[in-house]
Amino acid sequence: MIMGEHIPVLLNEVIDGLNIKPNGHYLDLTIGRAGHSSVILSRIDQGWLYGFDQDETAIKESGERLKKISSHYKLYHQNFLSAYSTLSSEGMEGKFDGILMDLGVSSPQFDDGSRGFSYRVDANLDMRMDQRRELTARDVVNTYSEKDLIRIFQEYGEERFAHSISRNIIKARDISPIETTFQLVEIIKNSKPAKELKKAGHPAKQVFQALRIEVNDELNILRNTLVDVTKLLAPHGRLAVITFHSLEDRIVKQFFKSLTTVEGDRIDGPSIRKEVDFIQITNKPIVAKEEELEINNRAHSAKLRIIERK
Repeated sequence: MIMGEHIPVLLNEVIDGLNIKPNGHYLDLTIGRAGHSSVILSRIDQGWLYGFDQDETAIKESGERLKKISSHYKLYHQNFLSAYSTLSSEGMEGKFDGILMDLGVSSPQFDDGSRGFSYRVDANLDMRMDQRRELTARDVVNTYSEKDLIRIFQEYGEERFAHSISRNIIKARDISPIETTFQLVEIIKNSKPAKELKKAGHPAKQVFQALRIEVNDELNILRNTLVDVTKLLAPHGRLAVITFHSLEDRIVKQFFKSLTTVEGDRIDGPSIRKEVDFIQITNKPIVAKEEELEINNRAHSAKLRIIERK
């Protein structure tokens, strides 16, 4: 794979799952480098593609890619939390035949050393997906209390050694500020027992995930966005969400279940049944096939879930 090249995860499964119609309207809430969207746009003629991304570079690069395919697209440099208010004000509520949320951080964001997402590249601790945001990973590491560091490492990273890592972060920053990814990686390694460091996987992965989620407020934004974007779906429109860790997947799974489960209440006798407006297209999450895993390491943790409005 070329450095910076982004391979869209579960591409065929997403395209099949969205059931693309030539005259349909489609929304990619995390357009990235238009890996999925370029294929969607190539399959519509009278329809339109709408794309959101809080990363300014992603908007520019996806625009360059999409304009070579068709002019039937519109891009927004916004966090997907604002998609409902923006699109409903444009008269698009209930108009979309398919909506995609790919919650993974794109390859260029990881590979760009200045962004600070990767524990494998020495860079300033940043991790902002939207460079207009004020809070950075450096701010979190150097200003949060030990109690708050423990909380985010446990809740967002499911990190077993959150206490020792947080304690050592406090000790290190009392001497001098923690500025770079490699400085933080070294602290994390020194906070774990030797037998833990011998296990598969990078020892800093969970802490870096937790910091990224905190900096970008990812889980709260995801919860609120899921509620809003379902209002944008047309009858028989589908919402497809790709998650990359258990916290995201749990939120999506529970939300989809709440939309597709018939509830019953007993009021003085017979059960009063509340009908649902959505059906599950995927009873179990779709995961990558072996062929994809061989060429795209980032597909290993990907899970795709899809629901459809009745």
